[in-house]
Amino acid sequence: MLRYHDPAHKSDWESALPIGNGRLGAMVYGGVHTETLRLNEESVWYGGPQSRTPKSAAHLPRLRELIRKREHAEVEKLVRKRFLARPRSARHYEPLSQCYLEFEHGEEFGGYERTLDLENAQVKVEYKVGENHVRRSYIASFPDSVIAIHVEAEQPVRFSVNLSRMSDKWYETNEFLDSIVVREGMVVLHATPGGENSNKLCMVAGVHCQDAAGTVEIVGASLEITSTDALIVLGASTSYEPDINLEQTAIRRVSQALQYSPGALWARHRSDWQDIYGKQSLQLRSRSDDNNNNSKPTPERLKDPNDVGIIALYQAYGRYLLLSSSRNTDRALPPTLQGIWNPYFSPPWGAKYTININLQMNYWPVNTGNLSECHMPLFTLLHRLAISGKDTARDMYGCRGWCCHHNTDIWADTAPQDEWMPATLWPLGGAWLCVHIWERFLFDEDIEFLKWMIPVLQGCVEFLLDFLIEDEKGEWLVTSPSLSPENTFVDGKGRRGILCEGSTMDIAIVRDVFNGFLNSFRKLRVPQALQGLAAKVRTAIPRLLPPTISPMEGTIREWGFNAYTDAEPGHRHVSHLYALYPGSSITPSSTPTLAAAALATLEHRISHGGGHTGWSRAWLICFFARLRKPVQCLENIRALLRDSTVPNMMDSHPPVQLDGNWGGCAGILECLVQSHEMAGVEFGEVEGG
Repeated sequence: MLRYHDPAHKSDWESALPIGNGRLGAMVYGGVHTETLRLNEESVWYGGPQSRTPKSAAHLPRLRELIRKREHAEVEKLVRKRFLARPRSARHYEPLSQCYLEFEHGEEFGGYERTLDLENAQVKVEYKVGENHVRRSYIASFPDSVIAIHVEAEQPVRFSVNLSRMSDKWYETNEFLDSIVVREGMVVLHATPGGENSNKLCMVAGVHCQDAAGTVEIVGASLEITSTDALIVLGASTSYEPDINLEQTAIRRVSQALQYSPGALWARHRSDWQDIYGKQSLQLRSRSDDNNNNSKPTPERLKDPNDVGIIALYQAYGRYLLLSSSRNTDRALPPTLQGIWNPYFSPPWGAKYTININLQMNYWPVNTGNLSECHMPLFTLLHRLAISGKDTARDMYGCRGWCCHHNTDIWADTAPQDEWMPATLWPLGGAWLCVHIWERFLFDEDIEFLKWMIPVLQGCVEFLLDFLIEDEKGEWLVTSPSLSPENTFVDGKGRRGILCEGSTMDIAIVRDVFNGFLNSFRKLRVPQALQGLAAKVRTAIPRLLPPTISPMEGTIREWGFNAYTDAEPGHRHVSHLYALYPGSSITPSSTPTLAAAALATLEHRISHGGGHTGWSRAWLICFFARLRKPVQCLENIRALLRDSTVPNMMDSHPPVQLDGNWGGCAGILECLVQSHEMAGVEFGEVEGG
């Protein structure tokens, strides 16, 4: 239970409480006089599909030549001229709307409490105004595809229900909508997000009074309610859902939900929620724990270094957030950088799917957290990337198969994003996502799933085989252009650079994709047509550049065989340790020398300030768990809670980025149970070691 003794201020999104059913999400502020719900729907994005891929394949040989000559300035000049997309950016996420409940209470109130019950996935708000005890509860129901609010009071309360689509900026009065009307006794909002061919949306609010004396009055575009027992239901639809009438669909969802009593609606929600969420639980207590911590406000608990239970609560909250923002439905979308909750019309980093670690980290706890149902939106997106990424592979690199760079969006955009050299030209984002395919199979052994995903994996492998080149000596296979996501190096002449041949992370990802393909191939007994592809992969694996240890520092080199140094020694990304986690080819048991070098690498990073963002701190927990270092695990868990967790327990980059919640959840589980070294035992030796 997350617990608070005061409402969230109207401008304090980081104290509001999240609910979600995968498609719809709301941040509940819990105000006494004005209740605010900031609402999102997963398919409300700015603009429609774009064709942005540059036709740069003819310039790839020259780019590779400049990289090999280490002409860093010329490399970047050519990239800016020939390899950047136009427009520079993929699409970004937008809010759905806001719902306001305006209560005609007296100014004085007391006995306030606001809670988020993870086990039942509901927010509750309770307080007294004079002698009137008011209770409100909120759910996001997956079975009924709505958000529902139940208002109860001992004496009648009067309040209004209003919808808006107001800017997130406090000084703006603009409402980004097409119309608000009352139709069929419901408030109906229509809006068109900015940009050509964006998904149109319709938001609907309806009310039913459970008490005989309750009344609902239409006042302008608002509903005025007087009641001791009222049910408010919010529903939405967008044109991302094919072949529907937006308004009819949203009204139908609300009308059907209003036919249930609050008790029945909540029971349907709890049953569905607990069927999945209830498959795992964690309890932690210290010997000195008097069990009173659960009654303390959550912000107070976050500051208490002796509260062991808050670690279990953080892990449970990670599972709660994932199940709330990633459900298995037709055309379901994965959670963005901010999950399904975003108040901004111009959100940080566009609230896109950033795939040089962030979207991957969102799903790190899905298998160990026993939430396999939540995984499917990622694989649905992968299927669409495999289609759109064919043009990018062909036009940019002259390769077969498909690829995607470090960002994508609702439309499965695969072109380079932005013009930020340390991140933009990195075509292995889709390959990293493909690692999740075999990992998922290891947990559930679903052959039908593997059959569904093998064409995606095949296309990724085809691209990688075509994209790899021999190094300067003709000894190893490397990627080029290559980078270590978002980092910058300094070469032996003191010059800064970004692009190289065969970064350590690149090769580790390629190796994992190849092994996953061969193991899938062996499980499925695939058609003869893939035999030749599998043979090429078997030939390529032993030629992949192995990780290199610096003889001076004893750390793992980040830029392949290049003895470059970090321009920022405490950088938030620790990409060269991918093979330790989420990969599993570095372990203290099987590769003790590399494990020792990985530990030295971590110590070097941390000594220079690494782990200063929430998600990177969460990654450190996962690393130290794999290295079996409990003291360091606890130190970093405490630092994550103390330094990178806002009052509603969301992770702060800053600002809020939920990948840190999911990475932290995975790290806590990794401290308790591990299975990665059993994979070879369970299924026979993994190809390539």
